[in-house]
Amino acid sequence: MGTRPLLNRSLAGMGTTIFAEMSALATATGSINLGQGFPDTDGPAEIAEAAIRAVREGRGNQYPPGPGIPELRHAITEHQRHHYGLAYDPDREVLVTAGATEAIAASLLALLEPGDEVIAMEPFYDSYAACIAMAGATRVPLTLRAPAFRPDLDELRAKVTPRTRLLLINTPHNPTGTVLTPDELRAIAELAVERDLLVVTDEVYEHLVYGPATHHPIAALPGMRERTVSISSAGKTFSFTGWKVGWVTGSPELVAAVRTAKQYLTFVSAGPFQYAIADALRLPDGYFDGFRADLLRKRDLLADGLAAAGFEVHLPQGTYFITTDITPLGETDGLEFCRKLPERCGVVAIPNAVFYDDPEAGRSQVRWAFCKQDEVLAEAVARLRRL
Repeated sequence: MGTRPLLNRSLAGMGTTIFAEMSALATATGSINLGQGFPDTDGPAEIAEAAIRAVREGRGNQYPPGPGIPELRHAITEHQRHHYGLAYDPDREVLVTAGATEAIAASLLALLEPGDEVIAMEPFYDSYAACIAMAGATRVPLTLRAPAFRPDLDELRAKVTPRTRLLLINTPHNPTGTVLTPDELRAIAELAVERDLLVVTDEVYEHLVYGPATHHPIAALPGMRERTVSISSAGKTFSFTGWKVGWVTGSPELVAAVRTAKQYLTFVSAGPFQYAIADALRLPDGYFDGFRADLLRKRDLLADGLAAAGFEVHLPQGTYFITTDITPLGETDGLEFCRKLPERCGVVAIPNAVFYDDPEAGRSQVRWAFCKQDEVLAEAVARLRRL
């Protein structure tokens, strides 16, 4: 095989994701898994039945259309118009993907070239770093610092260089739970227009926002529609993460570019599930309000328990994750803490350090998922008291 490394150099050091490692640890030890962000209950029964019905009726069992089935593309545009007043052409400005993960990969592979720079909010979801690397580009972190986790807009402006091609925005933000304010989004938009930058915005937690914060798509701001690729998915909103149904909206030119890359990744996916998600997006507002209220209650249940166990709790404005600091417990290394936690008290969490280019910036931070049943959260809180 020679001496050349088998793994592409751009992916060196990435290896198995922390989510796989910690989920395997949870299984091996029988621990409660508050690490990986997936619900432990399914979404609405009528949406599951819609998927079963599609399979039985032979809808989507063969390759669906490349851009996604028309029913889903129309539902996506109706959703964007209803919730945000954004108008998109379902035939030219919508692309269905294998979850948001593929949408992010296809967008970055399509829009970046070797040598380009991407400014991304750090700590960042781990696929961002991998996709930027596979595109041959360079990531430039804009660090959200504890305890506020707000973007420093002056620092953002200073990081833009002639090589900057794209801003990668995530709001609501995983893992910190920060929701960008209208003023923050306006400043980012003005910078993008001034410096002629593209924006890729990951909004998968758009419906998981807790008052008084509200979600505002950056694509709705002046000058942004033609330069923004907006990404979302069904997994987080409807608790069917395994279906992997995501989407991209944007101008015809941007969507065509992303589709060019996407067709060589999965080509198409999730045929029958696309019909079901079309129904899900048309659920009444009461569904979204009830889902958000339920998660808010779970957030507070876990946050109170973590605080009682001795953690410093950074209460999130959105997502279904809570970031804590372990320093009050006399701990300093989040990775070591998380690897030992299952044996100490039978709970699994995720160390935030893996989401930073500079692990020291998040060394004492740990992320917990609260998208679990009440009794599971209560038992986790009881176990954590052993600390």
